[in-house]
Amino acid sequence: MHDTDSITKDYMKDAATFADAFNFLLYNGEPVIQPEQLREMDTTMLALPFGEDGATVPEQKSRDVLKLLTAKADDNAAYCILGIENQTDVHYAMPVRNMLYDSMQYSNQVETARKSHKQAKNYGTHEEFLSGFHKDDYLLPVITLVIYFGADKWDAPRSIHKMMLVRDERILQYTPDYKINLIAPEELSDTELEKFQTELCELLKFIKYSKDKKRLEEIVTEDAAFKSISKRTADAINTITHSEMKFPEGKETVDMCKAIQDIRKDAIAEGKAEGEAIGEAKGRAEGEAIGEARGEVKGLMKALANLIASGMEESQARKILGL
Repeated sequence: MHDTDSITKDYMKDAATFADAFNFLLYNGEPVIQPEQLREMDTTMLALPFGEDGATVPEQKSRDVLKLLTAKADDNAAYCILGIENQTDVHYAMPVRNMLYDSMQYSNQVETARKSHKQAKNYGTHEEFLSGFHKDDYLLPVITLVIYFGADKWDAPRSIHKMMLVRDERILQYTPDYKINLIAPEELSDTELEKFQTELCELLKFIKYSKDKKRLEEIVTEDAAFKSISKRTADAINTITHSEMKFPEGKETVDMCKAIQDIRKDAIAEGKAEGEAIGEAKGRAEGEAIGEARGEVKGLMKALANLIASGMEESQARKILGL
């Protein structure tokens, strides 16, 4: 079975699922972003200094999933860079981490512009040459979304300001803030979950109720979508929640209700077998103890009879045998 990080990356890399997540974030679930409008981007980023004379060492980072959105707006192509960071654990420095990712993405755009101008020998003004970025150049918006694949509450800071000890607004107003965009199952109501158009809905719903086994079974039994869920989503649920469900081989869809019931039946059967084994062992031990006690009594009575037969007083014989 794949590790959780690989599973979540592969799952969110799917264009339809990726679009669904951002439609939830940006458009309240309305299917504005279409899968065919997304193009894969290299998730490895190299941040370079602004200009050829920079002395800093390049910094390399890798994103989880990164895609370029191309959409029509007023008959013109509008571009936007969308990234997803998958978290199976709460990250208490997520605002700094995401801010670095986004900053590096903007830095890469500036570097790409500089290289383009240099290749075209279009150096522009002295100021534009030093900047590597011309007055009429532009940046593509970068939006990063954190998806938390955990059932617990996300109790980490959601902005740079929340990570600071300083609370003086006179200082904070001059300190740029950075806020994270977060999807956490524990925070989503069932109504909000229904805004997802793909099986990301069922995945997040299962995670949300995974710690309440009784409620989870009710949800899976009542929701028809769980009767025929893709093997891909079922495997992701199994890995992320450590459910240890068994699915039939060669099937493209899975009945999650049956899988959960099978787990319960297996647990009952295992408990029954264990109880029977304990009972059998206990009964055997008790039987051996009773047999030993009976043998000891029989031996003592025989010894008592032998002593009396030899002419010893019964009271004395009993005293010797401890009876």
